[in-house]
Amino acid sequence: MSHLQGLLGRSGAPMRDVLIVGGGPVGTMLACLLAVEGLDVEVLEQRTEPSMRSRAIGIHPPLLAVLEQIGVAEDLVGRATHVEEGTVHCDGRMLGRMSFSALPTRYPFVAMLPQYETESLLRARFAHLRPGGLRGGVTVTDVRDRTDHAEVVTDAGEILQARYVVAADGARSRVRESAGMPWTDVGGRQTYLMCDYADTGMHGDTAVLYFERGGVVESFPLPDGTRRWVAITDFLAPHASSGELADIIRHRTGAAVGEPRGVASAFEVQQRRAHGLVRGRVALVGDAGHQISPIGGQGMNLGWLDAAELAPALARAVADADAAASALAAYSRRRMRAARMAMRQAGFNMSMGRPVRGVRLVARNALVRTLAVPPTNALVARAFTMRWL
Repeated sequence: MSHLQGLLGRSGAPMRDVLIVGGGPVGTMLACLLAVEGLDVEVLEQRTEPSMRSRAIGIHPPLLAVLEQIGVAEDLVGRATHVEEGTVHCDGRMLGRMSFSALPTRYPFVAMLPQYETESLLRARFAHLRPGGLRGGVTVTDVRDRTDHAEVVTDAGEILQARYVVAADGARSRVRESAGMPWTDVGGRQTYLMCDYADTGMHGDTAVLYFERGGVVESFPLPDGTRRWVAITDFLAPHASSGELADIIRHRTGAAVGEPRGVASAFEVQQRRAHGLVRGRVALVGDAGHQISPIGGQGMNLGWLDAAELAPALARAVADADAAASALAAYSRRRMRAARMAMRQAGFNMSMGRPVRGVRLVARNALVRTLAVPPTNALVARAFTMRWL
């Protein structure tokens, strides 16, 4: 094969270093990191317009440090609400308080920003680093490992080639299925209802957890005088209104919310993970490799931590073919271990939030009080902000 053929690939299309399937926050973060490393990277996104849905809102300190690497942290921190502490309540009484202000980091807080704003910042930065590097309206139908490169097939009949392909296309990943990478359910399911409301100012910039008898209610401040409320439910309620969620909140906690800013959204949590994150020239990142409960804000952040480790592994694999297998295997091994830890933590969070009464309620409240005092409160703050993942 001539040098020109190697650059263009056998199909005549450019041979990229990396093709990323999925242009959400995790895929775009990885693309920025790879562009900073000097790799030729392209992102393929099925959507033609960015989603305005706001699921992930919390960005933890380790990820703010990663955002510094790509030049986004300052803008994001400037837009976000800074949560420096959280409180836990039950039956009108505070069970404990957790502070992040003593964390040994430049960012001793959780930055709260709607996902669509975070994604907008990342897309703008990637457009600056790699103009034209994100293609919208592209649906991937198949991925083929050709030993010395990988091919991505689109619904338009294109065959795109790259040295490596990364699946950042979420829990229903077409890439993962095409690559034949097994996917396993872990634990049971849980349903929730959430909506944003005008902030009444009752809690300031504090995150609040209500561990009530009827189930957990969570409340987080957002910019522009908005507060996110999330409540556990007995079943998936896709047609529930913001008023019905407000009634649940008031019935369980006694708290009144402000005027709704958007519609209520019901979602179901099911934890799953792949058996490994790399197969040949295909790598998984974020929800494509592990889907965990978003309670505690872990999903997007865990995917970003994947991206932060995958980027240098891919840079090494592209630069040194002999080191590729070991670099990618190390990525898979370490991030699978982190995913298992995150799933255990998320499972614990979900179990703590389920409805409970009698002796179990007393035991749970006693545990919360224990976790909220030194020295365990420092460990809880470390776990909540994902400093060990």
